[in-house]
Amino acid sequence: MDIEIKNLKKYFGPTKALDGVTFSFQTGDVFGFVGPNGAGKTTLMRILSTLDEPTDGDATMNGKSIIQYPESVRRYVGFVPDSLPAHNDITVHEYLDFFARAYGIIGRDRDRAVAGVEDFTGLCSFKNKAISALSKGMKQRVSFGRALVHNPTLLIMDEPAAGLDPRARVELRELVLELAEQKKALLISSHILTELAEMCNGVVIIERGKLLESGSIEDISKTTTPNRTVALRALDGTDKLYKDILQLPNVEKTRRDGGEIFIEFQGDDSTGSDILIELIRKNHRITEFRHTKQSLEDIFMNITKGNIS
Repeated sequence: MDIEIKNLKKYFGPTKALDGVTFSFQTGDVFGFVGPNGAGKTTLMRILSTLDEPTDGDATMNGKSIIQYPESVRRYVGFVPDSLPAHNDITVHEYLDFFARAYGIIGRDRDRAVAGVEDFTGLCSFKNKAISALSKGMKQRVSFGRALVHNPTLLIMDEPAAGLDPRARVELRELVLELAEQKKALLISSHILTELAEMCNGVVIIERGKLLESGSIEDISKTTTPNRTVALRALDGTDKLYKDILQLPNVEKTRRDGGEIFIEFQGDDSTGSDILIELIRKNHRITEFRHTKQSLEDIFMNITKGNIS
């Protein structure tokens, strides 16, 4: 299924929360939704979840407009908000069963749907516990179950890792990757860019309601930083090695970090190989030579130019 966001706008009086946002992704993609506070991320996710209407523009899922066919679109979408369930008088099973009923799932189909999400999210041994008695990590699993009970194609998640302990974050990442393997599309908003990069194959970067960049992390990295970078270590001292590197053709920048030297150069894998050959020819005993990838944090800071106030 293709998800297409087309020139989406949302105004609150004179404030432009979204100002002509356009991007697309599809099933099997895990897209990180990145931007500073107030950038418009939650507004867009609420619109895609049919909780709010746009001022202008549209979005389609499987060709269906969220404006013209909101009831049909809701069948495709599961939404995990940044707030956790906090009901005092209902168990996990009752909570999930309620939402299965709300989606019109009946009889044995409902029993199978609820049991399926309880098993997938690891809630089976907690299903008779009151939600109020659960840890934050387990409540997040309940939110997952609620969003998945009707088997949506698109899962939208707003800051799902906020406040979770390290173990819960690892478990969250595993659930996300398993959902991607099931060919679901995921759009995940998070400020924890290092963890987001471990889950995502694409990114959408937004600031002050405007789209700055969208697409695969690899393609955006090539656009923002066309040069390549390698890191190397050597057995001998770094001073002569550093001088020899600076004299090589195509080398743009070098920097030292501890025992490593990072070389930024113009060219492809063949150019990198030539650099290594030349350094060995100069009798440098290289023990490590590896390409480094630009981090999601680097991409974000390069695109926003650090102006995130």
